Amino acid sequence: MIITATEFKMNLGKYLELVSNEDVFITKNGKIIAKLTIPQSNKIAALRSLVGIAKGKEDVSLDEIKKERLRRQ
Repeated sequence: MIITATEFKMNLGKYLELVSNEDVFITKNGKIIAKLTIPQSNKIAALRSLVGIAKGKEDVSLDEIKKERLRRQ
């Protein structure tokens, strides 16, 4: 959901409840200035980005996995 900063200020409680179901993007002068999200969603996104990186590489080191992940971004 995208809302203005003024709308966010006027209805803070409403958007704090809403954020448990979806991200809230806050705009000012037509530009997105902030994203309100629950902390767990960032962890889930990070986990999803790691899936498949080390598939079939049982002897690979943690440093190699990190380098591969960074290379793919």
